[in-house]
Amino acid sequence: METILSIVMLGALAMIAGAIYLWRKGRYTRQVVLMLLLAAIMIGNVLILTIPAADSAAPTGRAAAR
Repeated sequence: METILSIVMLGALAMIAGAIYLWRKGRYTRQVVLMLLLAAIMIGNVLILTIPAADSAAPTGRAAAR
């Protein structure tokens, strides 16, 4: 599970880098916005899976315990 989360984070960073590259070129404004939105969703998903709740362990910790 840790490997998958790492790959998702690397993908999100690549999406951000690509969006910055396209934004600096001054083209593809819609794609820039969509890439940043996708990167935010990817990072949000990783945070949901790794941050523990107040009363229990993180979801990835519970999955590893099974």
